[in-house]
Amino acid sequence: MCFGRRARCIGYKLLVLALLSIVANVLLYFPNGETRFASEHHLGKYVECLHGILGGGILMLSSVLAAFVGILGSGYCVIISALGLSHGPYCFTHLERNWVYPFAGSSGGYLFEYNKWSECQEPQNIVQWNVTLFSILLVVGGIEFILCFIQIINSIVGGLCGLCCSHEETYVC
Repeated sequence: MCFGRRARCIGYKLLVLALLSIVANVLLYFPNGETRFASEHHLGKYVECLHGILGGGILMLSSVLAAFVGILGSGYCVIISALGLSHGPYCFTHLERNWVYPFAGSSGGYLFEYNKWSECQEPQNIVQWNVTLFSILLVVGGIEFILCFIQIINSIVGGLCGLCCSHEETYVC
């Protein structure tokens, strides 16, 4: 129980410090609150390194950031898998005597027209291979997306409960 409280306490402090770091780095771009130095490119070379925004800020928000990156990655996986399934495989066909996407115009309709799968001569069984693996990636990406979304909600609720909920014992951060 004490470990959880310390973790929330540390998480809260890291959140505050990360936000402070981001704000401080942004303010570096506007000496004395003026924008002209930034627009005239008269800032020091270390101001533009984004050390406070990236290093001290965003990367400090690692667990929530990791979940957001996970959402982006899983979303990318789902989108590309769906496009791969819709577009079909790249294969050599005897009809065109070339390497093409023979099912590109079918909008995924080829998935249910098994008799057309033989249009792909090389690589052998490429349609089954692609359909199986893109389907697996689509399902895995969907599950990852859901889990990352739950992790984000869990982090937000956990952070809020750590700040707002009363505890039987008082733990000073």
